Amino acid sequence: MSGSSTFWRRLVIYLHRWLGIAGSLLFISWFVSGVVLMYAGMPELTPEERLLGAPRLDLSRATVGVSEAAVRAGFTPSRILVGMHGDRPVYRFSGNGGWTTLYADTGALASGLSEEAAVAIARQFSAGHAEGASYDTRLTRPDQWTLQSSAFFPLHRIRANDAAGTVLYVSDRTADLVMRTTSRTRRWAYAGAVVHWLYFTPLRARAGVWSNLVIWLSILGCVLSLSGLVWGLWRVSASRRYRLRVGPSHTPYVGLMRWHHYGGLVFGLFTFTWVLSGGLSMEPWGWHPGTAPTRLQAQTVAGGSPRLGPVTVASLRAAVAAVTPEFAPKELEVIHFAGEPYVLLTDPEPQPRPDESTLPRTLATLATRAPDQRLVSVLRPERGPFARFDNSAFEDVVAAVMPGTSIVDATWLRQYDDYYYDRRHRRPLPVLRVRYEDPAATWLYFDPSRGAIARKEERLTRLNRWLYHGLHSLDFRFLYDRRPLWDLAVITLSLGGILVSVTSLGQGWRRLRRHGGRFLPS
Repeated sequence: MSGSSTFWRRLVIYLHRWLGIAGSLLFISWFVSGVVLMYAGMPELTPEERLLGAPRLDLSRATVGVSEAAVRAGFTPSRILVGMHGDRPVYRFSGNGGWTTLYADTGALASGLSEEAAVAIARQFSAGHAEGASYDTRLTRPDQWTLQSSAFFPLHRIRANDAAGTVLYVSDRTADLVMRTTSRTRRWAYAGAVVHWLYFTPLRARAGVWSNLVIWLSILGCVLSLSGLVWGLWRVSASRRYRLRVGPSHTPYVGLMRWHHYGGLVFGLFTFTWVLSGGLSMEPWGWHPGTAPTRLQAQTVAGGSPRLGPVTVASLRAAVAAVTPEFAPKELEVIHFAGEPYVLLTDPEPQPRPDESTLPRTLATLATRAPDQRLVSVLRPERGPFARFDNSAFEDVVAAVMPGTSIVDATWLRQYDDYYYDRRHRRPLPVLRVRYEDPAATWLYFDPSRGAIARKEERLTRLNRWLYHGLHSLDFRFLYDRRPLWDLAVITLSLGGILVSVTSLGQGWRRLRRHGGRFLPS
């Protein structure tokens, strides 16, 4: 054997051996938590759940229009919500680094919540089932469940003291609920998402450190998997040339290491692609653009800067009155499309669950659908409420967002495609998919229910969809649409990864003890 061959052989052996000793427990935790994550993620509060306990929208006391409120806020809001704080109407503006709330009856800035006011909001959300709610603390830094809520800080944490162990978070900025957890959701989140994503508060709060750690652990995991595959193929013998006590063998290993060798040959490639795709979830080094539209594209669809002047108290009242026979709104949103302001109102009542007979059998929760909504034009209220913008309204917009670029095709999608989809069926349909002939091969998805671009896809983001979601979650429609086949496939591969990791623990421990003994006093 040449010196070069010996060097590479030893390199592969030592890389796999010591990376395996260091990473086996981490791999086991990743595989086990990944199975949990299939059915239970981080706690969340959907917009519909947030509105269920909110009071009915009452603008009878409102006197200040949106334009005047924005002047008093000191910035042009990127998002405008109109709701209630107790019995007073309020404007909730997003922008300027967070959320700002102003009272619509006086125009005054909401100055923050007292402990009693925060508890009252939590009790209102619980619809009278949290009479025993008590104030816990005021958070100025995130805890485990509010790491993604920085725009709403400070937060008031309220304990419902109920059988479910409910904890509610009320924003000081919006005087509204932003998160709800229970003992069950917290327990499953720790077993799944927190472990799987290394989402521990002291680490995740330092976003840069956390991101780099996950990326480099993924790189080392890829090296571990590839070196194991190389060494496993190197050592396997198709002719059964290894003579062991049990007879001729394809592998030189016995006991658990025999299982480790064969398991690595069967599941090693999946382990490599899984670790690689997990690292890609962190979007390392910005290798692909985001899927949100650019600011210029969003402004083009909206029709330029917001026109807040016409959004008067009278126009908001007219919009509420237009939909009141159908449903009683608890919140409305002001949006812009093609240079005109509109009021978007959503039905706060829970939608009926879909008929189980029309869905594939699944081990997971049944799919849900987006809530019912209505739009009312601020400038032309006589048109009445409507569910979505007409198809013809996008004829000029689709060319304006990509000026000077040819359109390959424009298709109205009434079913999800491989890039615009939602496992819970909450993303609205239909959408207009427009494919452009530009260097990035851009696809834009226009949502007629909001008059906005719902998603932007480019060549690299489509590649990332397959490298990340495809390889990491086996997110292929031919498989996922045939659940529980998808569940069985993912669980089987995960059990294989656990097998490969567990069978190396004993050998790794013995090696650590042997080498560690050299440094311990005799």
